[in-house]
Amino acid sequence: MSAHMTEENLSQLKEQVYKDPRPPEHFDRFHQRSRTTDPNWEYEAVRIATTLFAWTFFRTRGFFAEKVPARGPVILAPNHSSFMDHFFLGTSIRRKVRFMAKSQLFKPPMEWIYSPGGVFPVRRGFADEEAFITARSILDRGGVIAMYSEGGRSRTGKLSDTVRPGIGRLALQSGATVVPIAIHGSSKVRNWKRLRFPKVTVLYGDPIRWDVVPDPTRDQQQAVANEIFAEVRKLYAQLEAMGRSGVKAARRSELRRA
Repeated sequence: MSAHMTEENLSQLKEQVYKDPRPPEHFDRFHQRSRTTDPNWEYEAVRIATTLFAWTFFRTRGFFAEKVPARGPVILAPNHSSFMDHFFLGTSIRRKVRFMAKSQLFKPPMEWIYSPGGVFPVRRGFADEEAFITARSILDRGGVIAMYSEGGRSRTGKLSDTVRPGIGRLALQSGATVVPIAIHGSSKVRNWKRLRFPKVTVLYGDPIRWDVVPDPTRDQQQAVANEIFAEVRKLYAQLEAMGRSGVKAARRSELRRA
């Protein structure tokens, strides 16, 4: 555990509620909307507001965002340390990014923003097949899905030691391009309450793609998930070692060679 996460810090974190007592049928309307309808004006309104907030207060900058394909199905695969990661992820790309969000968030008034904005629920603590069907339908229409290999948000400020197989399953079943991404600095976003705003950097990696496997085994799913997160680890380590200035220099060097 990192030094800045003491037992006292952990005790102050809200306990996670993993199982939603509402029946799966309660969420059918949200899935149906996501499977058939693109995000509306609310997506752009939220994107503009959160991007300005991220740029101004967290000095968020993205590097190599051009590695995200301009069209076709894409799975964005970042690490996950903060509730703000969804917004940091999209500040440097123009494509509309669709997210899974834990079903507990789908209550008034937030569901009136989430669903029209293209977010769809996943019932954490359950084998939620409906969430995968929705994700595949979005990819089948050439959309962009963001999915965290770690499953939930890291509570320690460090990258998780293990990853969930779900992203491997989605990559294999869809054949979509996967872009590994490192979000650095977001683990300290909670410090905004003390008027401390960490600098957040988003580093986009090289796209990867696997041949379609309609019914991958658990081992196949896990192997692909591990491979994806191994790339995320490399990107994160690069930011740890080089910092933002080093990444900027690498980008300038790459542009000169192009």
